[in-house]
Amino acid sequence: MILEMKVPSPGESITEVEIAQWLVADGDYVEKDQAIAEVDSDKATLELPAEVSGTITLQAEEGDAVAVGAVVCFIDTEGQAVERDDTKIDGTTAPKTETLKPVISTIQTSYANNSPSPAARKIINEKGIDLITIKGTGRSGRIIKEDAVKALPSMGSAPDRGDRKKNRSKLSMLRRKVAERLVQAKNETAMLTTFNEVDMSSVFSVRNNHKDAFLEKHGVKLGFMSFFTKAVVRALNLFPDVNSMMDGDYKIAYDYCDISVAVSGPKGLMVPVVRNAEVLTFMGIEKEIGRLAIRARDGKITVDDMTGGTFTISNGGVFGSMLSTPIINPPQSGILGMHNIIQRPVAIDGKVEIRPMMYLALSYDHRIIDGKESVGFLVAIKEALEDPMNLLMDNDSKKAFEL
Repeated sequence: MILEMKVPSPGESITEVEIAQWLVADGDYVEKDQAIAEVDSDKATLELPAEVSGTITLQAEEGDAVAVGAVVCFIDTEGQAVERDDTKIDGTTAPKTETLKPVISTIQTSYANNSPSPAARKIINEKGIDLITIKGTGRSGRIIKEDAVKALPSMGSAPDRGDRKKNRSKLSMLRRKVAERLVQAKNETAMLTTFNEVDMSSVFSVRNNHKDAFLEKHGVKLGFMSFFTKAVVRALNLFPDVNSMMDGDYKIAYDYCDISVAVSGPKGLMVPVVRNAEVLTFMGIEKEIGRLAIRARDGKITVDDMTGGTFTISNGGVFGSMLSTPIINPPQSGILGMHNIIQRPVAIDGKVEIRPMMYLALSYDHRIIDGKESVGFLVAIKEALEDPMNLLMDNDSKKAFEL
């Protein structure tokens, strides 16, 4: 029996996926539930499991965009290789599934048929682009301004030394969606960034006093993210406009805190969501962030894991960033950027002391959040981190850490 395997829907509103990688070869025998491919949607990379055991015949290639519900392979449950053109399904001939391939257009080589418009010619001359490398999209193949803008500039004459190779590869669907959302955030929001610094001495002290007992009791490390998440939740309660979003002419305010946490995965930046962080303990936050980070690292993060979120925390400090201006994660109105912790001299009660200091950055949408609220929000985070025992733990660290 021949089974048609179709692309399942990875989530609401997703109409197509991209074959990122086949994990098996044409003609291989596969077991039921074995991962046979990795597919990219615009939100996540997911594994496609075999629905039955048998010999597989691939019907799409890596890099192909395939509609949800389209056939991507056949599986012969009798364990024999299947010819694509005459596969028998219940006694009938199965039609060959068309592979979705990009149309490769012939490069225009005639200057007469490829002459640029005046505006395009100006850009071409400025970039130093060879006309033969540009495909015109205007009438009769004429190069228009948009073609010149998109064309790659000349890299100059090659010297007589060294290798000068280059590699052109298509971005994954997830990476293209991230790029689209970042440009959207820059173009469609009135984004500003305010900065502050925090003395991490108190957090270091509390953490060092309890991290061993915390790990032994809960089986998870006590990191900085639970402190920051708790501080953010407190600040969102004090300044609710930061925990809201624009929807046309309306403002949507939330009475819960779904905190998006930016993590780096093998496919690029991912932002899974810690749901209802306002009711989670330090232990609950650390376990949930750990679970999501492992899923992102292993490529098992789902669309649902990254859907929603009312505020984002991004920790560039783990990569050594001293200071940055994080970009809002639309449609949210704010994002907190954490940075590296550096021992720096600071003035304490009129004396110079060396303290572990971190710069904080809050990027916010000025359409909905005023300067007073943004500065007050960041100050509230600073206050909570510099006095965590009082403001985050009710002066009982053992109870807060459930020890």
